[in-house]
Amino acid sequence: MNRKQKRSLIEIIVTAGLLILCIVLEKLVLKPTDGFSWQALCLFLVPYFLIGWRVLRKAGKNIAHGQVFDENFLMALATVGALAIGEYPEAVFVMLFYRIGELFEEIAVGKSRASISSLMAIRPDSANLERDGAVTEVSPEEVAVGDIIQVRPGEKIPLDGTVLEGTTSLDTVALTGESVPRDATVGDAVISGCVNLTGLIRVQVTKPFGESTVSKILSLVENAGERKSRSEHFVTKFARIYTPVVVISAALLAIIPPLVIDAGSFSVWSNWMYRAISFLVISCPCALVISVPLSFFGGIGGASRQGILIKGSNYLETLAGCDTVVFDKTGTLTQGRFAVEDIRPAAGIDAATLLRYAAGAESFSSHPIAKALTAAAQLDPAALHPATAEEMAGHGVAAQVGGTADLPLRQVLAGNAKLMDGRGIAHEVCHKPGTVVYVALDGSYAGYLVVADQIKPDAKQAIADMKACGVRRTVMLTGDGDAVARDVAGRLGLDEYHAGLLPADKVEQLEGIMQSSGTASAGKSAGTVAFVGDGINDAPVLARADIGIAMGGMGSDAAIEAADVVLMDDKPAAIPVAIRIARRTLRIVRQNITFALAVKLIVLVLSALNLLGPYGMWIASFADVGVCVIAILNAMRAMRV
Repeated sequence: MNRKQKRSLIEIIVTAGLLILCIVLEKLVLKPTDGFSWQALCLFLVPYFLIGWRVLRKAGKNIAHGQVFDENFLMALATVGALAIGEYPEAVFVMLFYRIGELFEEIAVGKSRASISSLMAIRPDSANLERDGAVTEVSPEEVAVGDIIQVRPGEKIPLDGTVLEGTTSLDTVALTGESVPRDATVGDAVISGCVNLTGLIRVQVTKPFGESTVSKILSLVENAGERKSRSEHFVTKFARIYTPVVVISAALLAIIPPLVIDAGSFSVWSNWMYRAISFLVISCPCALVISVPLSFFGGIGGASRQGILIKGSNYLETLAGCDTVVFDKTGTLTQGRFAVEDIRPAAGIDAATLLRYAAGAESFSSHPIAKALTAAAQLDPAALHPATAEEMAGHGVAAQVGGTADLPLRQVLAGNAKLMDGRGIAHEVCHKPGTVVYVALDGSYAGYLVVADQIKPDAKQAIADMKACGVRRTVMLTGDGDAVARDVAGRLGLDEYHAGLLPADKVEQLEGIMQSSGTASAGKSAGTVAFVGDGINDAPVLARADIGIAMGGMGSDAAIEAADVVLMDDKPAAIPVAIRIARRTLRIVRQNITFALAVKLIVLVLSALNLLGPYGMWIASFADVGVCVIAILNAMRAMRV
């Protein structure tokens, strides 16, 4: 609770005590009578102005700026009217109850903002720049691409870059929600906002501060509140029309019935004025105006704590209606890193030897397949470097590898089936999905290796969780061949796949999926289609989908810019979490709207029928502020994930 909230709480407590004291004094000393009493008015004005001066000031300022019809004006009009007809305790109570509602609202908004603003702690204050043999502390904005910075243990990484020297563990919880530290060593990419835990590292900067991960995240967070949901727009438009109608209706209620019944009777005028004031208090739309945006804000905050950045409440609302999820493959469902999945040596040679010869032949190349073979051999690439090497485009390589005691020098052919067929080497045919590397030693077939992209560990469970939370259709779009796509789709349990696609083909396929799902039209009544991708080639598809979801950890800048939701940990498992958060938030919004309107309607009917008796103003206060407090408390549930 901040200083302002503490001051409001003190005012509420003091006012409540003064109100009780004033009621006691009125009963015992002033001996209340029907009609106007200067003594009683002066007595109750003390607690009234103590608790209400802020509301009266706001109402006055808003009127001066042309904004007449808001909740401050309604409260001021209702309480001043109550004072005018001699309902002094009711006037103070209504204002007191309204200020209690305001305090609850401030606390709720503060907690919701805190859940988002915690991300602001990732903003780096400085960078240790190496310049002319010395280390200088500078602002991150002053560091250029290519510069080298030092990051000491306990410091935040200020800019995106690549580790040149050192080994450490990185705390990524503020970015991804992942509590397990991530190891980083020479050659690894590191992103700004992570905290260096253990060792000193030297990092070469790859992006300026304005384009760094931390800057993009902060920009997304700061702008999230600007994109309103359909529910928020409805409430805003509703309040603009509803509030003036309420004020006019209350005025008519106070004037017309007394003229018809008995214009000369003060009691008749007072009675209908009381009803009109109660009507004003009941009809105040603050429960809707406050709780609906607060619910969405809480949902966005709760998602951010899980490493899910949602760019606005409109996207949260769209995500809640998602029933079809379309995936890119590489980097989204798979890790985008190749590894040796199978080794099948021919007779007379062992798997380890076959792998070493193949890795030696490919070791001069930076191709992902070559890197996978070298990594699998678990040897220093320099130790495998071939004596001679010739690359045959589209086929493979020919190289002399070996020359050590445990690996004799031999002529190695490593490549696809075309290479073997072109050299007249009979070989086994492999039909497994992935990239097949056939190997021949000194002109004789020696076996094959299968290299394939690795499926992300959580991908299969993520698909199952999506199905469990109501996603009826899962689709994969990929540029890979049919065999690879069919294998990945089968292993993950996807409903369908489309292979061999160019970026333009992906957009066309998505259009067809949206058409068949009934969402390509403006109505989008049948549910929405989400697309999940990571590469620059995914940007057009992300922009076309009803809701675009990008892998933010290692995804391309173009994909992140085009997306509506960004997953900071690159894990597909975050997608069903995001859907559940969105649906829970929307459910809370609907609960608040239904509850607020239902209570107000019931109390309005009872008031119109004069069934509330002498407690009309008190019950009206509950129908307004009490409902608002309950709606706020319900909205705060959206922050819990």
